[in-house]
Amino acid sequence: MNDNTSQKLGTLVSDGGPVNVYVWDMDETLILLRSLLNGTYAESFNGSKDVKRGVEIGRMWEKHILKICDDFFFYEQIEECNEPFLDSLRQYDDGKDLSLYDFKQDDFSTPTDDLNKRKLAYRHRAVAHKYEKGLCPFIDSESMSVLDELYNVTDEYTDRWLSSARAFLEQCSCVKEESSDGTSAIDQSSQDIHILVTSGALIPSLVKCLLFRLDTFLRQENVYSSIDVGKFQCFKWIKERFNHPKFRFCAIGDGWEECAAAQAMQWPFVKIDLQPDSSHRFPGVTPKTVSYYFAAVYGNSDPDSSKE
Repeated sequence: MNDNTSQKLGTLVSDGGPVNVYVWDMDETLILLRSLLNGTYAESFNGSKDVKRGVEIGRMWEKHILKICDDFFFYEQIEECNEPFLDSLRQYDDGKDLSLYDFKQDDFSTPTDDLNKRKLAYRHRAVAHKYEKGLCPFIDSESMSVLDELYNVTDEYTDRWLSSARAFLEQCSCVKEESSDGTSAIDQSSQDIHILVTSGALIPSLVKCLLFRLDTFLRQENVYSSIDVGKFQCFKWIKERFNHPKFRFCAIGDGWEECAAAQAMQWPFVKIDLQPDSSHRFPGVTPKTVSYYFAAVYGNSDPDSSKE
């Protein structure tokens, strides 16, 4: 746990009142991608959605995700080196100044020894730094316009799934107004915490957060990849990080693995459903909806349980 996280947790614990920790799945929960690519999202509408159009939209996202991963986030070099979170190799990072470091010429290979683990830790630190700054520093205005248009097209095609999921995060997170550089920030006094536990690889998942406008709410240290360790292990790590009676956890996702992990942890679980007539989808799920799940397990002690 880094110093900033420790400081914030200390503030939250001392402020009184419960802290809601939302543990999110990504695909088919906060975003739609897999179900666009394989057509299952459109097929759930029984002919009223153009399946081919959904697949085209998914492929466009896939192309942009992979390009940004490779061009800016070292993915070609570290694709076979998936870690569960960016700070997992912190013990190997000696804090070297990376401003002039040549990542293309350091002879990095599979990190089976301490030297290459250090080189991978450098890459993780560089990724974290880029993530915290957002897309603007390395995406030109034309590319940004293309991504904005793709986001809007996707949001329209999915009946506002993306913007509704983002609105949920925003309602919980007390987002401050945009600063002079066009970025927004989380009010650090906000009680709610959002954590992502995805079955996707770590680097592409971080890039998805950037492209789908989730990075404001999901800090890099709160993004976990469960590919190699499983969701239950990730949930245990999260519980250890926020190990205080004040913290209340709820997992939200569409899959059996996060459901089973939540049950093992004795956390409430909200199952997201793609079906258009379901209230457990976006639009549909709201902080108020989820407050009932918190109340069922922890009791109705949340002063913000009436949040819309």
